[in-house]
Amino acid sequence: MNLAPLTQRFVLHFGEMGSRWGINRTVGQIYALLYVSPRALNADDIGEALAFSRSNVSMGLKELQSWNLVRLQHLPNDRREYFQAPEDVWAIFRTLAEERRKREIDPTLSMLRDALMEQPASQDDIHAQARMKQMHDLIELMTGWLADVQKMDSATLIKLMKMGAKVQKLLEIKDKVTGSVKAGLTGRPATPTVAGQPADTLDDNRS
Repeated sequence: MNLAPLTQRFVLHFGEMGSRWGINRTVGQIYALLYVSPRALNADDIGEALAFSRSNVSMGLKELQSWNLVRLQHLPNDRREYFQAPEDVWAIFRTLAEERRKREIDPTLSMLRDALMEQPASQDDIHAQARMKQMHDLIELMTGWLADVQKMDSATLIKLMKMGAKVQKLLEIKDKVTGSVKAGLTGRPATPTVAGQPADTLDDNRS
């Protein structure tokens, strides 16, 4: 199985980049090959295309399976196992995000929660806990947002990402409407806001 020049470039580049993303170069190349392949491949196909030993291919496939990034298939009258990457690139994104959350983010959140429950013994500990609380709140906010994003279908997710800076404009409009409603209820003039922060506060910060 000889790789076309374009496919070979992609596979080699993905292997190089994989090491920067925290995955083995061999695993990166195997995944790149499966991603662009028009059909499911077995271990012999992969080893021949990439000039990898059977053991390296086996270990790479096990790693990809542990990340839920490949699907195992069986063909009629063929005892060999075949592998294929999901066709939907957004499904791949969701899987990667979920797996990285479980492997990298959740352990950090668990550690931070335990640390915040401890009784500080000194001023340094109080300061450290305050900083940890900020990190904890930020990570929880981000993971909550990511969980909401992962529930969206691909079409909705694409629309959301294409909105870009329009999201900020919508938030500014919401703040203005909210301010007007509150002013009507209290009988007080609405305080001008910029992205949710009172304009007079911004003026104070500039001075």
